[in-house]
Amino acid sequence: MTSARAILLDIEGTTTPIAFVKDVLFPFARANAPSFLAAHRHEPEVQADLALLAEERALERTDNAPLDPLPYLFWLMDADRKSTALKALQGRIWKGGYESGALVSDVYPDVAPALARWKDAGIDVSIFSSGSVLAQRLLFAHTSAGDLRPFLNAWFDTTTGGKKEAKSYTLIASALGRAPGEVLFVSDVAEELDAAEEAGMDVALCVRPGTPEPIPSRHRVVRSLGEI
Repeated sequence: MTSARAILLDIEGTTTPIAFVKDVLFPFARANAPSFLAAHRHEPEVQADLALLAEERALERTDNAPLDPLPYLFWLMDADRKSTALKALQGRIWKGGYESGALVSDVYPDVAPALARWKDAGIDVSIFSSGSVLAQRLLFAHTSAGDLRPFLNAWFDTTTGGKKEAKSYTLIASALGRAPGEVLFVSDVAEELDAAEEAGMDVALCVRPGTPEPIPSRHRVVRSLGEI
């Protein structure tokens, strides 16, 4: 149960199986990155992403990172880096996949009913993910349960800040027009919950099938969004 007037959701491992992200989305982006860049690299939005990618590469503290954009993208993917430029470009690549029907998002069965129930209760629901806002919107627009975007009020990515930084959650609460204590953040990552709790939010750890037991977290656990 929650008395929160707004709910903030993580995606991977919370609304969407980790396997869909790692075994479907990531390989799709990698396979299609060369052709995407060849076709779109001169578009202003893609040029802006590539400029940000170059800025990030200039700040790398290791000499092992490739200098050229495409090899550097692959290097970031291999390292599972939460690069804002990488996430932006992945979102643009996935857009073509969703629009062609090659990609259909997988969400847990309890997600759509929970979103509908919260909306009926007057609770605002937003998303905070390391994936770009574009990628978030695409994922929820093309799910196996239909277009879930009408149930969602706001979208936040790493342009707001890191998911393990308390300041990010303070900024999100402000953007939502809520005191942090009015917001419940649900995620499968304990360190993210620590940061949100430090900012004053209520938190819950989402534990899905396959999570090793015992759960190494002091946070209260939900095993379905239907429990909230």
